[in-house]
Amino acid sequence: MEPEVQSAGAQIQTLLDKLIAFGNSLLLPSRLTQMGIMIGVLIMAYLLKLYFGPKFHNWMRGLSGRPKWQLRILVMLHRRLQLIAFVALIWVVIAFMRQGLGMFPSRTYLLSIVGTIGLAWLVVVVIARFIHNNFLRRIVTWGAWIYATLYFLNLTTAAEQLLDQIAIDLGGMHLSLLVLIKGLVITAVLFTLARTISTGTTKRIRGNKEISPSMQVLMVKFMQVILYGAAFFIGLKAVGFDLTGLAVLSGAIGIGLGFGLQKVVSNLVSGVIILMDKSIKPGDVISLGDTFGWINTLSARYTSVVTRDGKEYLIPNEDLITNQVVNWSHTNDFVRLDIHFGTAYGDDPHLVRKLACEAAASADRVLSMRPPVCHIVGFGDSSVDYILRFWITDPTGGLTNIRGNVFLALWDIFKENGISIPFPQREVRMLEDLPK
Repeated sequence: MEPEVQSAGAQIQTLLDKLIAFGNSLLLPSRLTQMGIMIGVLIMAYLLKLYFGPKFHNWMRGLSGRPKWQLRILVMLHRRLQLIAFVALIWVVIAFMRQGLGMFPSRTYLLSIVGTIGLAWLVVVVIARFIHNNFLRRIVTWGAWIYATLYFLNLTTAAEQLLDQIAIDLGGMHLSLLVLIKGLVITAVLFTLARTISTGTTKRIRGNKEISPSMQVLMVKFMQVILYGAAFFIGLKAVGFDLTGLAVLSGAIGIGLGFGLQKVVSNLVSGVIILMDKSIKPGDVISLGDTFGWINTLSARYTSVVTRDGKEYLIPNEDLITNQVVNWSHTNDFVRLDIHFGTAYGDDPHLVRKLACEAAASADRVLSMRPPVCHIVGFGDSSVDYILRFWITDPTGGLTNIRGNVFLALWDIFKENGISIPFPQREVRMLEDLPK
């Protein structure tokens, strides 16, 4: 351990010596002049931000109908307005000093370094906007800023050697801070690329009407697993992990899954089966026990079912495989509904059947291409019993409301034609006391 500590100390001393030498060079008269120019440019950029910042903000607030990515870029430009003004002004000053005053590049050396670093920082900010995760975006931004600064100050070699000395040895693997940082950066870039490719491909898959909704979900899930899995394993390889050791780890995970995660694995496998056999798909109307609603999303572990009252049930995929599920729109959208009612024995049953069909046909959502039918199903104690059947094609619009509308239409048409709906009646007779 002692030689490594001395080597790390020597690297720190080398880096400090370079920083001190660079600091001493700033005391030269030409460098002091350039520093004064930079301060002036910085103040000018700040004043420009104060003047144009509110105007730019008010202009953005008046925009409407623009894509979100354009608005995000405009917000980013508004936040970095001072940096943009500083970079633009300093390069204008450099061009004026070299062309207008005929100065040698050595007279603008410090200005060129600062201008180049500022431009690199600005490019990093623009590229980092493609990373949606805020925490990951900040890590990548600050890491890229530090690297760009060290690179243009010619300190990358000393910094890399120093970071490589801060390490631990795990078996045959040398895990240094430099390797860890590189692995994090590579993983962040790969995950960003995977997310970008996944988002674009998902839009294309879901926009293809020739692919069924369930197959679309399956393709999207499979693609995401491949992309993110590849990004993860490539990131591990960049850090230096031996991927052959994952075979033992996968075996241990398999044993753990077999004993402790049976339900989770069952739901995952059931989700894949559902997506492949197309028994249910997003948009289908299903009934499972007391739950009636339409499928909102198909997840790897559960299925989201939204009911008419706005409740969203997360049903495990295993329940959809093992239990009896009523899919109201599996092969087609036609749904038949039945209504039971009764009329008095004194009413003409032929007229009742005709009026009942007319009442059902007058209600909204009832199909005319499949006309309603009415049949006598029995002679009850107080009434002649009928069943009225009609068809709809939009069960997502609700079943109770359409039944209520048909019942209301029956009430109106029966009232207009003198058809009565009886109710059970009982006759009570009082017997006189029998002689003793």
